[in-house]
Amino acid sequence: MSSWVKRVVRPRSKPRMWRCGSPREVRRALRYWYCHDLGRLLAEEESRQVAEELGTLFGYHLLQVGCLTPELDLRGSSIRHQIVMDLEPGTERLGAGLLAEPARLPIAGDSVDLVILPHTLEMDEDPHQVLRETKRVLVGEGHVIILCFNPWSLWGLRRRLSCRRGQTPWCARFISPMRMKDWLELLGFEIRKVRTFFHRPPLARRRLLEHLQLMEKYGPRLWPSFGGVTLFVARKRVSTLTPVRPRWRRRSVLTPGLVETRQ
Repeated sequence: MSSWVKRVVRPRSKPRMWRCGSPREVRRALRYWYCHDLGRLLAEEESRQVAEELGTLFGYHLLQVGCLTPELDLRGSSIRHQIVMDLEPGTERLGAGLLAEPARLPIAGDSVDLVILPHTLEMDEDPHQVLRETKRVLVGEGHVIILCFNPWSLWGLRRRLSCRRGQTPWCARFISPMRMKDWLELLGFEIRKVRTFFHRPPLARRRLLEHLQLMEKYGPRLWPSFGGVTLFVARKRVSTLTPVRPRWRRRSVLTPGLVETRQ
């Protein structure tokens, strides 16, 4: 086999995020990052944004795939049966009650009304399979809430300019809103809402971030697409057959006695 063919069939290198550790190590590092000033502020804002959507979604069963922070409060949801799932032991203190891989959910199909993916797609090796599993377990017209870092923001710029690419969350796979829309539409989801939030730069000091709180007031109006995190709300569409009414044609009938014959 020639050297040219060898270069073509050579397996692709792993994404950049997996050079800083395995998926378990990345999740563990992100939980540690959420305990610092910037992570705490972001967790509080993410919880507020998700709670705003939970008040508009109804059903019987809720599933959260991935448990990175205890700040994500689900008590505002009217869905009483709630399951929090994570990949590894030790997350029970964060509320996880089920241990499984996001790409292989141990849940029956068409059984969950709402699935929440808080940065789950960025922390998994196969985000497409996670979305396929999400669609499988959702009931018809069920919803999914997705949180992911926005690469077209100050956070994405910080990731590109970072000299410490091995640190979390800068080693994660940031997913752009357009790419996420393509993935959801390809799987047959109807996108109900897309918005970005946390327009402040990713600075380490909490006091400086609090002084920049004004950016959260004017950011959604002046630069609405450049928030650090993107929230998606999508609904699983169910294709139904539209009945077609038959076209009835009136047939002419010859009645005896009404036809005049001539001799």
